[in-house]
Amino acid sequence: MKKKIIGYIKFILPFLAILLSFFVYYFVKDNGKQKKMEHPYYLYVVIAIGIVILIELILGLFIKDIRIRIYDKAPFLTGLILFLLLLNYVTTKTTLLPTLYFPSLDRIFGLIVEERLFLLSNVFDSLKLLVQGFLWGGTVGFFTGLMLGYFKKVGYWINPVTKVIGPIPTTAWIPLALSTFPTTHSANVFLIAFAVWFPVTLMTSSGIQSVNNVNFEVAKTLGASTRYQILHVAIPAAMPSIFLGVFYGTVSSFATLMAVEMNGNSSGIGWYINWQKSVMLYDGVYAGLIIIAAICSLLLTILFKVRDKVLVWQKGVIKW
Repeated sequence: MKKKIIGYIKFILPFLAILLSFFVYYFVKDNGKQKKMEHPYYLYVVIAIGIVILIELILGLFIKDIRIRIYDKAPFLTGLILFLLLLNYVTTKTTLLPTLYFPSLDRIFGLIVEERLFLLSNVFDSLKLLVQGFLWGGTVGFFTGLMLGYFKKVGYWINPVTKVIGPIPTTAWIPLALSTFPTTHSANVFLIAFAVWFPVTLMTSSGIQSVNNVNFEVAKTLGASTRYQILHVAIPAAMPSIFLGVFYGTVSSFATLMAVEMNGNSSGIGWYINWQKSVMLYDGVYAGLIIIAAICSLLLTILFKVRDKVLVWQKGVIKW
């Protein structure tokens, strides 16, 4: 009985937090320094979170997995709503923070809605640049790691070079890349590719080198060729490490994307953030950061789903 009561309280908490958000928004006096928006965009976001929770609660009545998920996530969602409430209170109801650098949530979310087409065009440009660099870096990194991990003679020559240039921060290569490549775009693709190349190379070679030699010896005894050993022994066994490399490469590629877009680009989310900062419009800066966080989170979620499908045989064994 006690467990059921705790469960009901968990389900109710997010809606109590939403009611508290409405109360503070309308009944606590504003500081009068924030720009007024035509619509309460902050409350729209809170309402959207509440609608999602309500839909999952209804579905949870019929689907056990959804019920368990919303039960586990309810405290976190409550904390998220309260965190937004705290931010809104500090920025719009008090004068603790300078208004210029800390705009209200209404201004931030309102900018995302009102300039959605312009922001979407910049997101598209950023993703196009990111995908090009990621594919080049991931492909080259995979084959470099494969050569380093499987062929000892190749590793003898390439491994020292990789250890020297790999740890150098990608941003340190920006001046050289801009002066070497014919266009800024090609230089930016190279820099993102370099950011992805090293972690993928490192983790791929490490994964292949950690494969037990007994597996290769058994394959040789059964008459397996080098190509067969690579495709059916080395790569499958190293897949957990390869996915780790891709994971680290994804995070590194986003950091590099922001850096290169702030150096000579005329579009992209990184360029947009830098432009908004230069004209002292910090609601645009925060809006850009929110969009970057959402895209990065979405891509990493997709990566985790792909990993779970590919490594279904290791479910519950490998944890990131």
